[in-house]
Amino acid sequence: MSKVWSCNEWDQLEEVIVGNPLNARFPTADRSTQVAEFHDRSLSEIPRGPFPQKIVEETEEDLKDFVAILEGLGITVKRPETWPHEAKFSTIHWEAQGYYNYCPRDVLLVIGDQIIETPNVIRSRALETFSYRNLLIDYMRSGARWYSAPKPMLLDSLFEVELKRPTPRNEEPAFDAANVLRFGQDLIYLVSATGNEMGGHWLQSVLGEKFRVHFFKDIYYGSHIDSTLVALRPGLILCNPARVNDDTLPKVLKQWKVVYSPPMENTERYDAEYLSKSIGSDWIDMNVFSINPNLAVVDGNQTGLMKLLESHGIDIVPLKLRHAKMLGGGFHCVTLDIRRTGTLQRYFD
Repeated sequence: MSKVWSCNEWDQLEEVIVGNPLNARFPTADRSTQVAEFHDRSLSEIPRGPFPQKIVEETEEDLKDFVAILEGLGITVKRPETWPHEAKFSTIHWEAQGYYNYCPRDVLLVIGDQIIETPNVIRSRALETFSYRNLLIDYMRSGARWYSAPKPMLLDSLFEVELKRPTPRNEEPAFDAANVLRFGQDLIYLVSATGNEMGGHWLQSVLGEKFRVHFFKDIYYGSHIDSTLVALRPGLILCNPARVNDDTLPKVLKQWKVVYSPPMENTERYDAEYLSKSIGSDWIDMNVFSINPNLAVVDGNQTGLMKLLESHGIDIVPLKLRHAKMLGGGFHCVTLDIRRTGTLQRYFD
């Protein structure tokens, strides 16, 4: 039986990959990085080089605590290999250094027994899945279907866009896995700085008529979907009130109960220098990760959010991820659920 089986964001978790921050560095300061992560800055203002070592070390401490909690619940945890992100690589059109392995959710998409390497937008991520290669081979040998999207060329012309609406042009499929939120046979696809419409059309063409890809566009142009919409369990969705409202929600989600997150707390803990290098927004701590429909991992600073979820019958595991904002990834981002129980279903009319 395939070790890979995950159809949604909430069924009981059995196996997961948790990211690795070691050797992490800022993505190469080129046009792809500017469009995807720093569209409010000029190229010269984009931070460069490795992340501060203290941040890397503290992040690994926090992730080890997270892993211990998961393993204590009987969940199998895998980690990607540590990779030499400082090494340079190139195509005939550009040269870059690596980024990190902190967010497996960004580069691999699990749909049922399929695991897809996505055509990521940032050039520094072009070889990122190599650090997962041994895991992918193991999953394939167990019966999983493993394949990769067409490798994007990531030419400069793809990023010749207005930075107020920074969506890569539709010259080729380009998207991060974290642009996709899974609801069984329905997928919500965010058209944003890290995903163009052609990417969503490619995904639909590969998955076939059994699945429906719903485009979520012209609402939020920032990076990924999982600090905007969080699928908690069938019939319940958590939304970011700064980005969406009842009118702009994807049409299919209007069939579910919608709750809006309270404001993020303790954002004042960051100083100006820290913020100048941060990849994530203040809303990164809304990045909830469900272990099952009644249990979720939430940033321990977010007391209001925890109370909201508890009022809807969801128990909380409060944990810390001190540098989620700097590194641009909360608990959902730093995980890739490989196996959950349950069946492939359709949850919407």
